[in-house]
Amino acid sequence: MFSLDRDSSTPLADQIEQRLRALMTSTQLPPGARLNSIRQLATRLGVSPNTVVAAYDRLVADGLIDSRGTAGFFVADGAADAMPDATRVEAGEEQEAVWLAQQANDQKAGVLLASSGALPAAWLEDAIPAATVQRGLARASAGMATRCPPQGLPELRERIAALMRSQGIAVDARRVLTTYGGTQAIDLICRAFLRPGDTVAVETPGYFLLFDRLRQAGVRMLPVARRPDGIDLEQLDAVCTQHRPRLLFLQSVLHNPTGWGSTAANLHRVLMLAQRHDLLIAEDDVQGHFHPGVPTRLAQLSGLDRVIYYSSFCKAMSPALRLGYMAAEPALIKALMREKIVSVLTTPALNECVLLEALAAGRWRKHLDRLQQRLAQARGAATQQLREAGVLLEHPGEGGLFLWGALPAGVDVDAVVKDAFRNGILLVRGATFAADGARDPHIRFNVAFAQPPRLAQYLREQLSAATSAQRALERARQAGAAVR
Repeated sequence: MFSLDRDSSTPLADQIEQRLRALMTSTQLPPGARLNSIRQLATRLGVSPNTVVAAYDRLVADGLIDSRGTAGFFVADGAADAMPDATRVEAGEEQEAVWLAQQANDQKAGVLLASSGALPAAWLEDAIPAATVQRGLARASAGMATRCPPQGLPELRERIAALMRSQGIAVDARRVLTTYGGTQAIDLICRAFLRPGDTVAVETPGYFLLFDRLRQAGVRMLPVARRPDGIDLEQLDAVCTQHRPRLLFLQSVLHNPTGWGSTAANLHRVLMLAQRHDLLIAEDDVQGHFHPGVPTRLAQLSGLDRVIYYSSFCKAMSPALRLGYMAAEPALIKALMREKIVSVLTTPALNECVLLEALAAGRWRKHLDRLQQRLAQARGAATQQLREAGVLLEHPGEGGLFLWGALPAGVDVDAVVKDAFRNGILLVRGATFAADGARDPHIRFNVAFAQPPRLAQYLREQLSAATSAQRALERARQAGAAVR
């Protein structure tokens, strides 16, 4: 094996990562080799299991090792994608919203998804064990022939309602509708309540797939600036007064892409404006499960008056189950359910039974606690490395997956993003999250994938080169001015 230098300034997790990388490079750990379990390696090296977890997570994120559930960790074989690139159809052009979403799900071998919107697969493998799937299937009255009510299984809706009540949101099962996730919730809202030519207020920056769906609906987007403490209230009031939008899409907790929250005072004012301007609000809480504390939500303050709330289990528990949920007043749920029936009829009974079993067994709360610990450690490591590389993190946010980092003035963000992808690093530029496509110096970083030194080293080199070029240009300008 190898030993660690306790007197070194290099953190122990970094040393473990570096030693394993060296062993794989020298083929002393050949492709397919099984690594020690987390507990075994921690015992051999005399470190905590969390230290080994941090090292393994970075190697998984970098595509160097694979996590195979209960079988353990293995050196990646380095093979190309199972499906050759020649047979893959790209859904859009590079850096477009749909293209980015496809890259995150295709998960091409060797690409570091530094701006991904999802957690590493290794973080979710224990959330739904095989036994839970089997017990979930046993819940189905007719096995694989079981049909699911379009509104969702009554027992599951009651579990979801209980979860929401624990967040301070007064709701019962009658006001809950299951979906395939947050993306379908957005689609159902567009189908049920928007028509071509309508106006819709949106936060900017914001969720890029929302913007694409609204463009598809033929509506006019009215961008309202997002601040670290919530949506810009003066802009929102002006937009509502002048254009009278039908809907406002809002992320009150762990806003995507910034990770910012909203103060209770800000949300109270939003509800007052909604009342004054007869505005319906769609509250996106997909990221809310990752919040380390007890945040305030619009649905909580409003009692679902003028608010359609939606969230998802896909990101925090299982992308394979593809299940989310919406909550609203019964009349709104009826309109949304009609559109669900027309578009997909219903969600799968098997998925709902498995999720019901996971919630009933109490796995959800324990799983979230583990995620919070991992995210806190990842945020600390990612924040330090990005800052040392030259990325500006002015408002790091309240927690969760994302860091909204700006590149230094004068650096061409588009050029960095394009070059990074050619070097196997997927970054998403700030302009992609702008409702009007305006230029933006920011990049969204996923803290779970922003830990590998490979990213920090790449950014350090790029930003250093850009800074040197700027200084040389400035010296040339000064020299030219002196000659004149």
